[in-house]
Amino acid sequence: MFRLPISEIIAKISAEETFEAVAEDYSFTLKIDRYVPYVCGAVHDGHQFRKELWNNCLHTEFERWFEEDPCTKEFVKTHPIVIAGCDSRFEYDLNRDPENAIYEDAWGKKLWKEPLSPVHYKKSMEKHTAFYSVVHALMQKLEEKFSIVVVYDMHSYNWRRWDREVPVINLGTSNIDNERFGAIVEAWRQSLSELELPNNMESTSKINDTFQGNGYFLKYITKNFKNTLVLATEFKKIYCDELRQILYPEVVQAIEQQLQHKLKAHADAFYETYKH
Repeated sequence: MFRLPISEIIAKISAEETFEAVAEDYSFTLKIDRYVPYVCGAVHDGHQFRKELWNNCLHTEFERWFEEDPCTKEFVKTHPIVIAGCDSRFEYDLNRDPENAIYEDAWGKKLWKEPLSPVHYKKSMEKHTAFYSVVHALMQKLEEKFSIVVVYDMHSYNWRRWDREVPVINLGTSNIDNERFGAIVEAWRQSLSELELPNNMESTSKINDTFQGNGYFLKYITKNFKNTLVLATEFKKIYCDELRQILYPEVVQAIEQQLQHKLKAHADAFYETYKH
């Protein structure tokens, strides 16, 4: 892995080079083992939180972790193209538009003791802007090369705050072209419902049951790239103890190993269906 400035990352994409890099400011990673018509994204995987913000933040480290999406990069790490955030969504949220990417409050609790200084605000927003400049370059290259692309937008959610039974996997589809892509969305839902999970966990999957797919990552790509489908894929946090901050590695591994095959098979089917 290389540490590269944004300009070099974009240049490598433009030249169709394979590489693995972390942004110069350590805000996100991008791996391209080979150029294929599908991408895996994990924008909320990050947990880093700039030290100069620590004393001004009212949320504890655990409260931040609770709302992040740990292991979502781990789920898709073996696939050829993986882009993932390294910073916590509490610094700036890659899944929100620039005007709303920095929280004033989060989940009913004020975030900052004092409003962020213009210097701190600017530093965080520069990272948000840089990430999307790379996303744009990547998607532009892939659409030029393959004409049709699918993005697996990986997330997780806290099931304990729901007062009803919720699915293990939720697909959010309210901002995609369901008339065009409905059948392949249903195929992804069906495949995920067949995951075999440890400890007799049932694998259920639904569409727009808990979340509707309103994230900025999906919206940005969908708006700017008309031949790219983004599948917002949310896993219920069955792979950890939400309240004790304990990860269940056997569950994480089971999901990751099965997605090696399921995700690739779905991406292949997507390309074969829509490439003409």
